[in-house]
Amino acid sequence: MDDRKRIVVAITGASGSIYGIRLLELLREQSEIETHLVISPAGRRTLLHETDYAAADVEALADVVYGYRDIGAALASGSFVTHGMVVCPCSIRTLSALALSASDNLITRAGDVTLKEGRPLVAVLRETPLHLGHLRLAAQLTEIGGVVMPPVPAFYNRPQTVSDIVDDTVGRVLARLGLPVLGLVEEWQGDVLRDDR
Repeated sequence: MDDRKRIVVAITGASGSIYGIRLLELLREQSEIETHLVISPAGRRTLLHETDYAAADVEALADVVYGYRDIGAALASGSFVTHGMVVCPCSIRTLSALALSASDNLITRAGDVTLKEGRPLVAVLRETPLHLGHLRLAAQLTEIGGVVMPPVPAFYNRPQTVSDIVDDTVGRVLARLGLPVLGLVEEWQGDVLRDDR
């Protein structure tokens, strides 16, 4: 095994495929990172609706690609050491399965392994509004060690494009994993006081 950090990226059928794609693009630029990708069947359909990428284009951004039903893959075992996992975007179905330890596919099994081994699991939850059942499951996932990170845009940095908004979220995901944010997130330096009278 080389010294690269393995990061698992899962793309589910929630809206927001571009978040997972952009994460893969940025991780690819870091030679010390090795990416392991799983895309759900619904994720494949959503990315075709939302982006100009084909599933093969997205898979080409990863170092290793796994089948969604391949529960015998390396990611299914805690002995396969990773630096963490990001479900980006994360559907309510996947969030629910992770919160309930229901491992019926490789995404949820790899997520469960990540949690049981005490590694970072970030779920970029893309749904709104959230009813009480969603909130309870999000709380339950947090209680067992996951991080629920909805892609909520920050406007104090005055984004000019959709790409700016995507990059801000992806930068925060990288930061949560303890990885370089590549200049995507500006450190807050405090208020600039202005007389607007």
